[in-house]
Amino acid sequence: ITDLENNPYVVPMNFGYQDGVLYLHSGPTGSNIDMLKVNNNVCITFSEGTELVYQSVQLGCSYRVKSQSVICRGKVSFVDDMDEKREALNILMKHYTDYPVKYSDPAVRNVCIWKIPVDSMTGRAYAVE
Repeated sequence: ITDLENNPYVVPMNFGYQDGVLYLHSGPTGSNIDMLKVNNNVCITFSEGTELVYQSVQLGCSYRVKSQSVICRGKVSFVDDMDEKREALNILMKHYTDYPVKYSDPAVRNVCIWKIPVDSMTGRAYAVE
């Protein structure tokens, strides 16, 4: 996302992914929604890994963090249909729990679902043996 002055803007969010589409959720209003209405292009990154590795303890430039990352690019559209919102919320929740969840109509009405068909995806493993 870029802000209204065209500066990069980053915010951590929960996500769901299915069939080449990323789903995010947020409140129905706010600065990120205003930004996306002006420019709906996004670049989303996922990364994992915290293990520090090195070639030599005394050689500073040999230190690395073992990590894996994925970068996805696409365009955000907002889901308005209540049934499609519930489906997207189910996709999101599957990433975090196997417990069956329910959503009240007011909760579904008041959530903003971001739908992002992934146009491109790249990945990298760094310092992984």
